[in-house]
Amino acid sequence: MTKRSTALTEYRFVTLDVFTDRRFGGNQLAVFPEASGLSTEQMQMLAAEFNLSETTFVLPPDNPSNSARVRIFNRTAEMPFAGHPTIGTAFVVGATHTSDILHLEQMAGLVEVRLERGEDGSIRSAILDTPQPLSTGPEIDVQLVAAAIGIPVSAVVLSTHPPIVASVGVDFVVVEIERQALATAVPDLPAFRHAAAAHPETSTRFSVFLYCREGKTVQARMFAPISGTWEDPATGSASAARAALVLSRIGQDAISLDIRQGVEMGRPSLLKAEARKAVDGFRSRVTGQCIEVLSGIAKV
Repeated sequence: MTKRSTALTEYRFVTLDVFTDRRFGGNQLAVFPEASGLSTEQMQMLAAEFNLSETTFVLPPDNPSNSARVRIFNRTAEMPFAGHPTIGTAFVVGATHTSDILHLEQMAGLVEVRLERGEDGSIRSAILDTPQPLSTGPEIDVQLVAAAIGIPVSAVVLSTHPPIVASVGVDFVVVEIERQALATAVPDLPAFRHAAAAHPETSTRFSVFLYCREGKTVQARMFAPISGTWEDPATGSASAARAALVLSRIGQDAISLDIRQGVEMGRPSLLKAEARKAVDGFRSRVTGQCIEVLSGIAKV
């Protein structure tokens, strides 16, 4: 019996390391720069196949005055917004655009990204303004959070804010902890599921961004094991939410911080997060570099 052949369509992709200036650091990302023709189901399957924190798909914009529409998928679901995928995608889209300002349509809203280029025209860094001002959700029980990230309750710092859901386009549970606890933190999946079940309003991801601050430098880690990301090397959207959250609590007009993440994973990352008071609340932005690593063809 002869098998019927099924024609496959080829889609080009590139991978990048984001929030770093060297290969094999930062946060990995796969970008499909010409994704028209892919279904939502196919995009999700490709994201699962790459098995990275996120994979992005670039489509023609709904509004022709914008640069592109970008869909972002983690291993298990589509995301309304994310920082390192937006920065990395902007590098790819910006390589074929003459403008240094991109407007990227995402589920959470329109994201403006400004590109900084070198004398040769290559993109050196990108600055994204988050699509939404700061919004906060419920405070999270300290014992639930401590159990989820494997640290003692006494290591959670409460002087600036309690563990709380914060968002500038996507939810994170933001937790300040003592410096010595940062290196020893480890996700406990059953405890994560228990905490998520206790707070269904935070969605099933229950992503926890933990940090400690030393002056203007922040050391951070992010765990989202429910969505398949045991640990994330660099999380721009969480860093932006954290900056806006802290600003909302300290009575200043603006802050600027250097965020170091991924050290414990062997993928050191560096990004800059800024927040400011605005007419509609507390706004934030993230700046970072990235570098292309791989390119290829996916057959779908």
